[in-house]
Parts: sequence; structure tokens; C-alpha cells
Amino acid sequence: MQTFAHQVLDFYKNLSPKWKLPKSVDLLYPYSEQAVWNLMVQFYNKYYDDSFPRTIVFGINPGRLGAGMTGVPFTDPVRLESVCKIKNEVQKRQELSSVFIYEMIDQFNSPENFYSKIYISSICPLGFIKDGKNYNYYDSKELYQAVEKKIVNSIKKQLTFNCKRDKAFSLGQGKNFKVLKDLNKRYKWFEEVIPLPHPRWVMQYKLKSKEKYLNEYVEKLGTVF
Repeated sequence: MQTFAHQVLDFYKNLSPKWKLPKSVDLLYPYSEQAVWNLMVQFYNKYYDDSFPRTIVFGINPGRLGAGMTGVPFTDPVRLESVCKIKNEVQKRQELSSVFIYEMIDQFNSPENFYSKIYISSICPLGFIKDGKNYNYYDSKELYQAVEKKIVNSIKKQLTFNCKRDKAFSLGQGKNFKVLKDLNKRYKWFEEVIPLPHPRWVMQYKLKSKEKYLNEYVEKLGTVF
């Protein structure tokens, strides 16, 4: 049986960058860069070199300062080195979402413990840039229509890993949750889809209440431990 790490890396290796997108929208595709790929191999082999079942947590799509730089969802170069102990030469810029996620992971004692139960992915496996800024798959109807089939195939492929089907989580209580809930209603992937507030929303707009949202994450994700 292939390890979870092998399946994840194989999934990313086989993602094609040949996507037809609306004009003015560019694809964020970091996986062809050898330096990024080396970091991904180190990360997934460190935390997923086993065949344990995991619960999927779905972000939106990779962003420029997190997975766009390290290949790992919600893991910026700073957290990759300081918390995951994976040295890297990537410019040490931090991503707000990554700051929150790793504060939350600390509540579960260690990345080893957290990642033994949780697999963080994205509804859309590749990200987008428009006018030099992150652009989400749901930010325009035209873009969503262009990538919906890619999204569905991506989720189906990841469900061939040893992923649990009783519940999945959406990072984002608005559009990301709606899309996942609607797709799940159509394809019946999971028994339940549970929304969580998006880390960036918390850090940008609700920073004074951060502890409240950290507790919400611990309470809801703690049900899979």
C-alpha cells in the first residue's frame, strides 16, 4: 500500500498547468519549481509517511505567500522553518493565514500530532493571480465555470487517498463553504461538511477575538482526534 505522503505527492506531480482561464487571470503553479518540490517532499515525508486515515480540511486555493512559495497549504516559509524544522532558502515572508493555522496547530501539541489526523488541502488545487494579487476561484462566475470540472476531479482524486468520509471541513464560512456544500450535495462525498472561519478573515478583521476563533477550531477539529 502506498503511503499517504506518496499519494499526495503523486497528486501534485500530476497536476497539469494547462488550464484555460479568463483573460487577465493567471495561474499560480509552483509545483514545477525544483526548490518548491524539494520542500514538499520533505514536508509530506515528515508528516505523512504512513497509511493512517485522515480528515480533509479544505481551504480555498493556494495563495502567493503560502503554498505559492512552499507548495504546502497554509504553510509559509517562516513556519516551515521555525515550526516544521524544514530549512529553506525561500524569502521569509509570512502569510497571515499561516500564522493563525500554526497557532492553532500548537493547541494540538505538535505538527506531528495534528497532521497524523488532518490533511489540509484546497477546494481548487491551483491558485490564481489577477492584477498582481491573489484571486479566488469563486471571485467571478466566469472563472468558476472554467475550473469547476478541475475542482470536482481534484476532490475525487484525493478521496482515493485514505481519507475519512464522515466529515470534512471548509476554511471559510461563506462562498467556499457554499461551493463545497453544494458539490457535496451533488456528489455525496461526505456525510457532513463543517464550516470554520477563514484564518485570514480572523487575522485581518477579528484579531482582538483571535482566541475565540482558535477555540472554535480546537473544539470542532478536536472531534477527529
